[in-house]
Amino acid sequence: MRAHMGAHMSRLAPGALLAALAAWTAMYSTPGAAAPLEIRMWRHDTGDAEMAAGRAAVARFNASQEKWKVVVEAMPQSTYTSAITAASMVRQLPCVLAIDQPTVPNFAWAGHVRALDSLLPRDAVARLLPGGRGTYRGKLYSVGQFDVTLALFSRRAQLAALGVRIATIDRPYSAREFHAILVKAKQSKIARFPFDVNGRSRAEWPSYAFLPWLQSAGADLIDRSSYLRADGVLNGTSALGVARYYASLYAEGLVERNPADERAFEQGRALFHYTGSWKSDDYDRLFGSDLVVMPPPDFGHGPRIGAASWQWAISRDCRHPEGAAALLAHLIGTGEMAAMSRATGHVPVSREAAALTEHYREGGARRIYFEFAQRYALPRPATPAYPAMSAVFEKTLSDLRAGKDPAEALDEAVEAIEHDIARNNGYGFSSANQVGAAQ
Repeated sequence: MRAHMGAHMSRLAPGALLAALAAWTAMYSTPGAAAPLEIRMWRHDTGDAEMAAGRAAVARFNASQEKWKVVVEAMPQSTYTSAITAASMVRQLPCVLAIDQPTVPNFAWAGHVRALDSLLPRDAVARLLPGGRGTYRGKLYSVGQFDVTLALFSRRAQLAALGVRIATIDRPYSAREFHAILVKAKQSKIARFPFDVNGRSRAEWPSYAFLPWLQSAGADLIDRSSYLRADGVLNGTSALGVARYYASLYAEGLVERNPADERAFEQGRALFHYTGSWKSDDYDRLFGSDLVVMPPPDFGHGPRIGAASWQWAISRDCRHPEGAAALLAHLIGTGEMAAMSRATGHVPVSREAAALTEHYREGGARRIYFEFAQRYALPRPATPAYPAMSAVFEKTLSDLRAGKDPAEALDEAVEAIEHDIARNNGYGFSSANQVGAAQ
């Protein structure tokens, strides 16, 4: 073929020869490398280890192929949400966004992010634990690489001195047993306020920490079969029992109402600390083998913890969603997820990734946190109403700490939540559109 073309070209005029040569070269020579298409990615600033791990993951993606080039733009967390809001108003969102998972349904309802079900490999998504997915109305809108878990920390020697057993995954403390232990600890003067619950923390912490107590009792913030009704769910018998339990912790002086700091456990002023796996490094260094990590108390249906942290979504404004999806598929790959976990200590959200890490594989020093994520984790309600619901629940808990009647506090919460849902026309849900309790 090339010899025939050469003979044909020799009979052409010089100008025509040059044109034909250019066309032939374009058809038969190896194409030159085209410039990769740019994929902009926004994220908020986090800890140094996580930022470095994120940059390394993006660099590996860029080096692995020539079609896409991801450009990361980081900004302070204090201005991140307002930047997203401003960009969405003028349709200038980047392709890829970091979003806190509980707020993903709100972004989806507002039309800022697109469904990922047809963009990501099904097998990769199927491997993710609940803490690795963000959904709305049964569709997937975000995926993540890691999670953190709630835990109950204590000291082995102090529990032994008190004659108290160590709770395990197979035998957690019941809520009644745990209350009796706290009373015993206070009476023995081991600690004036034996239970530290991060009492100075506000914003999302109250919902993240204490919604699981409702769920453990069989209650919730909302009926998840419709996402329209809180009455009978947040103020039912089970929820009322939890509210009274929570209020009693303060009324009986088992938890400090207004702590001066959040160092009671590390300074030996509290027997238990209910907090997250993010404290594991500090407590391992401080207490070594004396540290005990236990599941939260069981209110009747097994311990529960909140699921999911910051995740990745693809905006509606993205002109190259296939490129953005390629990046997300890369990030939730087993190797990348394990690399992020090794760099940051975060809990990986797949069994396969956990198996590649020293700490979270079976027999690893932090395997218990992965087990908590695997056995106990439930996502917060997958509704655009969640930010408003969380704010209402935070106020409810504050009212309970101050001594308000639990039944009255829960009824007010139900009224506020249902009013918000009605004011926003159901946030995309209707009674004819049941989404299932798993959402």
